[in-house]
Amino acid sequence: MTLRSRVGSFLDKSSVQNAILGVILFNAVILGMETSDPIMDQAGGLITLLDQLCLAVFVAELGAKLFARGVGGFFSRGWNIFDFVIVGISLVPATQGLSVLRALRILRLLRVVSVAPSLRRVVEGLVNALPGMGSVFLLMGMLFYIGSVMATKLFGAAFPAWFGDLGRSAYSLFQIMTLESWSMGIVRPVMEVFPYAWGFFVPFIMVTTFAVVNLLVGLIVNSMQDAHHAEDVERTDTYRDEVMGRLARIESLLKADQDKSRPE
Repeated sequence: MTLRSRVGSFLDKSSVQNAILGVILFNAVILGMETSDPIMDQAGGLITLLDQLCLAVFVAELGAKLFARGVGGFFSRGWNIFDFVIVGISLVPATQGLSVLRALRILRLLRVVSVAPSLRRVVEGLVNALPGMGSVFLLMGMLFYIGSVMATKLFGAAFPAWFGDLGRSAYSLFQIMTLESWSMGIVRPVMEVFPYAWGFFVPFIMVTTFAVVNLLVGLIVNSMQDAHHAEDVERTDTYRDEVMGRLARIESLLKADQDKSRPE
């Protein structure tokens, strides 16, 4: 076994993955402590040192992955690119013009997604659902445009703060869709002037909140199930290949023994 394969096997161990996960969570706590002035006044040097040690662990891990997989193999996986970008942001010097990068260091916590298989499956399902979600967003955009035009025409003159123009109507309808103070905050005051306004708002809520939003949830859940199924298939194929390899080695050993036992 070569050195690269040994390093790769070491990185793939569950104990190593759990250790990296622990460092990520510990670093998240450290970054949260840096936001407290009293804590930094008392132990600022120690906290900064621990933060640098965590960053060194992340850099060493990425360096080991680059060595074990090679540049092509490393960047062929999207999660490795994700980790590389997250850690790379932390390595950029936080000068006065780039002071915002100090706040972006908390993005290291997102590395939990690439380490934890369950979270990785959720993100993969969300990404796979994006094409279908695009069609749903287009449909929702059309519904919002139609609703905004109608609300502006119907209620704009009496309630200009909510429905005075297309933008305000769209924002008010978005608030109604999220069910945030939609009844007492907007709809009931409108109904005091327009008693039959419920005939516009109730169907809008039924279509957008209960139909379109649930359609989005269904797409995401379906994509997550597909990602889980694909992972199970990949795991099954890997196990089958290992079993077939072992059977082939056993068969070759048996054949070699039979050849040795044959009389010359």
